[in-house]
Amino acid sequence: MFDAVRNNKKIVQVFLVLIALPFAFFGLESYVSDGAGGADVATVGGVGISQQEFQQVMREQQERLRNQLGQVDPKMLDNPEFRKAILDDVIDRRLLALEAAQRRLFVTDDAVRNSIAGIEAFQQDGQFSNERYEALLRAQGLSPAGFEAQVRQDLTLQQLAGTIGQTGMLSTTVGERILALQTEQRQIQELILPAGSYLAKVKLADDAARKFYDENSQQFQTPDQARAEFVVLSQEGMAVEVSDAEVQSWYDGHKARYQQPEERRASHILIASEALGKDKARAKAEEVLKEVQKKPAAFAELARQHSDDPGSAGQGGDLGFFGRGMMVKPFEDATFGMKEGEVSGIVESDFGFHIIKLAAIRAAKEKPLAEVRGEIVAELKAAAAGRKFAEAAEAFSNIVYEQADSLQPAAEQFKLKIQQSDWLGRQPNPANGPLANAKLLEALFSDDAVKNKRNTEAVEVAPNTLVAARIVEYKAAALQPFEEMKPVIERMLTEREAMKLAKADGEARLAALQSGDDKQVWGASRRVSRMDARQLPPQAVQPVFRMRTDALPSYAGVELPGAGYALYRLNKVEAGEKLDDVRRQGLIGQLRTLAAQDDIQMYLDALRKRYKVEINEKALSTSER
Repeated sequence: MFDAVRNNKKIVQVFLVLIALPFAFFGLESYVSDGAGGADVATVGGVGISQQEFQQVMREQQERLRNQLGQVDPKMLDNPEFRKAILDDVIDRRLLALEAAQRRLFVTDDAVRNSIAGIEAFQQDGQFSNERYEALLRAQGLSPAGFEAQVRQDLTLQQLAGTIGQTGMLSTTVGERILALQTEQRQIQELILPAGSYLAKVKLADDAARKFYDENSQQFQTPDQARAEFVVLSQEGMAVEVSDAEVQSWYDGHKARYQQPEERRASHILIASEALGKDKARAKAEEVLKEVQKKPAAFAELARQHSDDPGSAGQGGDLGFFGRGMMVKPFEDATFGMKEGEVSGIVESDFGFHIIKLAAIRAAKEKPLAEVRGEIVAELKAAAAGRKFAEAAEAFSNIVYEQADSLQPAAEQFKLKIQQSDWLGRQPNPANGPLANAKLLEALFSDDAVKNKRNTEAVEVAPNTLVAARIVEYKAAALQPFEEMKPVIERMLTEREAMKLAKADGEARLAALQSGDDKQVWGASRRVSRMDARQLPPQAVQPVFRMRTDALPSYAGVELPGAGYALYRLNKVEAGEKLDDVRRQGLIGQLRTLAAQDDIQMYLDALRKRYKVEINEKALSTSER
């Protein structure tokens, strides 16, 4: 089934856009267990989504958007609409995880390894680097086992996405009609009424600029700024050493962890019982088994011909290597009871009837210490640094609070460098490094920190990273003088009034045109289509293609904000040029993708009803921000 996902990447990508929050780094337990921390924000199938889980996703998505967009108003990233959108994504993921578990979907170890090896961040010189892999995971506070479990979960849901995406249907008639509309040519003429043409007609009141200045004084404030000094306490900066004896002791005490369990590679032919019914499916499976027994060497060809598993049939039924616990139990019991090269009888599971061929056995083995030494050292160092950081964090927080007039005591005790910032504003800016944190900036610009130049509290700006800061120089917000702003305000008000005059004139002319009085001087005739509307202002695209075609000429008008008003005359509608096969198939593919999106949304809506989703609006609005 994983092969079906690989062969339908575009559909899967569309699906993943709908559930855009990444799986990685959420924590696998968040999909299958109930969290602590107060009233749940929502329940899905009777299992709660805790405030702690929801806040974690909120923080991660906020940080991701700040990194992508740069300076962003914090209010944009914590409002009812944003919080509801995040919760909907979390709910959709929980629904898909429940459905995947219900369908007993699985992903092989080979698929997980191949997926991780293909991630560019883990590669060096185009090849997977285990050292780089482990280093990056440590930086995120993850272990390889935990990350691999999360990747397996992600791939499992992609299997489900691929299955749903393949159901998207687009009838030929509908597709051809949409293409005809997209390529349709409209012959139009345009008349622009520029706002600049009306500037001379604008007469502002003598006090208009002063009145606007007084009523909108906040627009003319220069924001307050500050330069700060700060110290950073991080787990990454904790120096720890690990002895050979500690490594050996850990290895001896956790040998079970370094056992590579037995894996088996099998191929199968699945006769699904859902469509045929159980009796007919079994009868067909028996017929296919007879063919296999007559021609064992033709197993792969018979799988391509008869198997109902869309993922493996094209590969001759090959499922790759897998360990225990990855297949449904009847299938697993049969496979692990066979000899290499043996073909099973009929094996029944919830999916239908299987005929299994065991291709290879990869025996269990123990990884030697030399092979896993780097992993153990990294894990022991991370654990030791974590303990050291946890002990230091509380003392660090106390010092910066209790000795609030200076960061020097904290810097001396923990051997930290006091760093200096450039001028900062209240809004986070990624260029400011550790100080690009909304909570830290809020503390830095608080009344106590500004007036008394006291240390901020120790703020966690990233996992296992605390920062305390204090203002060393402050510039208060200031209102720019009216006399400096007066020319700017008058120009802005004049342009605004000119725009109103252009719109009024345009609407009056449009009314005359629609009543049959066409005395306008139109521009040159030109052709536009929905596929190529670049000759039109963006605001005019919809009005032009909504103009009546039953009685020509027809007319439309549209306001062009800041530019003026545009009038359009539609003279003729013609069929578009015939598309070449490559372009035509590309457009049909896009339409099918859109159809798949609709199917996916309907599927998610159906899952919400099946598993019963309840949202705690009060908890959603009051959970910790």
